[in-house]
Amino acid sequence: MPSLNENNSNNNTRLDLLLNARLDENESFMEAFNYLNENLNVGSANITEQALRMAVEDRELALNQQYLEQFENINSQIQSFVGKIRNMNTICHEMTNRIQMNKEKTQELLKKTAILQNEKKELEMKQTYLSDFFAKYLLTEEEEKALSLDGKNGINDSFFKAFNHLIEVNSNVTERIAIEPENFALTEISQLLSDKLEASYNTLYLSIQNECRLLNVEFLDLKPILIQSFEHIQTKPELFLKALDDYSYARKSFLVRAFIEILTKGNKSGTSQKPIEQLSTDPIRYVNEMFSWIQSSILNEKEILENLLRGCHKMAETITEQTLSVLSSISEAFCQPLRLRVEQCITREGNCIVLYRLSNLLLYFVDTFNELLPSNSHLFMCCRDLHELCSNMFFSSVSSATQRILANARVPDYDLLPVNSVNQTLLLLRDILESPNYGTLSVNTDKREIYNKIFQHILDPLIQSIQLVCSNLDDFLDVSVYMLNCLNSIRSILILYQYTDKKLEMIKAQIEANEDVLVSEQASQVLDKTDMLDLYTKAMAHEINQGQLSKIVGMEPGRVKDSITQFNQFLLNTDIYNCNQLAKISSTRILNSIQKRTNEHILAAYKIIYSKICDPSNGYPVIEQIKTSEEVESILCKNEGTKA
Repeated sequence: MPSLNENNSNNNTRLDLLLNARLDENESFMEAFNYLNENLNVGSANITEQALRMAVEDRELALNQQYLEQFENINSQIQSFVGKIRNMNTICHEMTNRIQMNKEKTQELLKKTAILQNEKKELEMKQTYLSDFFAKYLLTEEEEKALSLDGKNGINDSFFKAFNHLIEVNSNVTERIAIEPENFALTEISQLLSDKLEASYNTLYLSIQNECRLLNVEFLDLKPILIQSFEHIQTKPELFLKALDDYSYARKSFLVRAFIEILTKGNKSGTSQKPIEQLSTDPIRYVNEMFSWIQSSILNEKEILENLLRGCHKMAETITEQTLSVLSSISEAFCQPLRLRVEQCITREGNCIVLYRLSNLLLYFVDTFNELLPSNSHLFMCCRDLHELCSNMFFSSVSSATQRILANARVPDYDLLPVNSVNQTLLLLRDILESPNYGTLSVNTDKREIYNKIFQHILDPLIQSIQLVCSNLDDFLDVSVYMLNCLNSIRSILILYQYTDKKLEMIKAQIEANEDVLVSEQASQVLDKTDMLDLYTKAMAHEINQGQLSKIVGMEPGRVKDSITQFNQFLLNTDIYNCNQLAKISSTRILNSIQKRTNEHILAAYKIIYSKICDPSNGYPVIEQIKTSEEVESILCKNEGTKA
């Protein structure tokens, strides 16, 4: 029975749940209720279970009917689509058949196409070979036409392109013949190309000739055609040299005409320069203007020529030599008119100073042209010859002027100063040595040789003249003083200039020789006047084996004492025994040197005498008034300082 009780209990529980449940809060129930309410047309008064079931069945039937209609519609569409698919299938079968047929045809065409492609490749290879052959070994019609131009009427860039290709083709043929010497076709082609190349070189040379005729102008602007022509003709050395000759001839013609015009008419370029011939009265400026214009022209021609030959790299080793050769040929145009005018200027000039300045000026341009031109160029040799002529004329004029001045030499006056002829000769020397400072261009070469020649032509005759005049003087001291005054004047001039060291050494030696005469005479006179000369002589000659010096005649203590007393009197006034001629020496330095050396001689003699007197072995008593050598030296030096 327990199971029955459990069932009743469960049913009661469910019944309670149903009774307690609120249907308006059940979402599922409300959805079902709303659906029935909206889709079933059943009045609320007549709602029964049967009516509700019938309404639901009617609704279901309507929905099924609606579904059937839609399904039939879909079925009709599907049937239509199936029909179309069948049609497409039929079409595809037809197309497949056609494709198969076309495929068979295409395979046949592909076979034929492959055959044609192979034939095409063979033809292209043959065409490429022929094209390469023609390009490598033959010229095109355009190139043949370009090379056929007449050089007299000018050439253009097309000619140079064709010419370069011709050289390349000729080189290719030559190389190929070296590999296949039995190839007669190449041999024939090589002959044709050689003829064309020779004709092209001739055309190129004719073009250069024609262009060179147009270079006879002042403001030269080189055409690129001419520059290229020289660049291409350099491989033919003989034609290249002929072309340079034509160029140099054209420039030479212009320059000689331009030089004559600048000499006679002046500058036409707008700078209003007067004709150089108007300066002929001023030889330095006249010659300088001519040479400066020539130098400027040569530098300009060098620049033009370097520009003309800038592309000639194949002749780099000889291009400098060729350039110098052309410049030498061009500058030759100046030689004749230049030589004529400069020679006239030199030969009519009598002033040796002007001739010296001209000589320096010409030497400067000799060095200048030596840097610009080869040593065998006509202009350089012309300039060198003119310098030699001017130098010879200068030395001849200097000799004449010196001899003319020295012809009036006379015995000096009582003051023994240099006579007028000496002063005039030294003035001439100074003017010559200073002349480069008055506008003459400085010469970069060593002047030593030139100065030595000048001294030979001026100083040597001057010194000989001075010595000749001295031979007419009675007193040898007058001779020494006059020689010293003249030599001092010469030295005062030479010491101001370069390259006079050897001559100054010679003058110094002569001055010292004449100083020796005066020093010896002055020292002897002092020793003689103070009665020390005899003491000095005997003291020098005394030897120990001769016995006591005081026992020798003339060396007695009494006499020695008297001589020392006189010498002390001299020390109180060292000028009392001076030679009269010393006051006539014009140079204080020489006078001081003589006095210093004289004092040295006197002191040396006194030291010998003093050492003998103070030597006990010589038997002299103590002399109170005798001074030591140091005291005497101090007194003499003090007197020297006072006089200085």
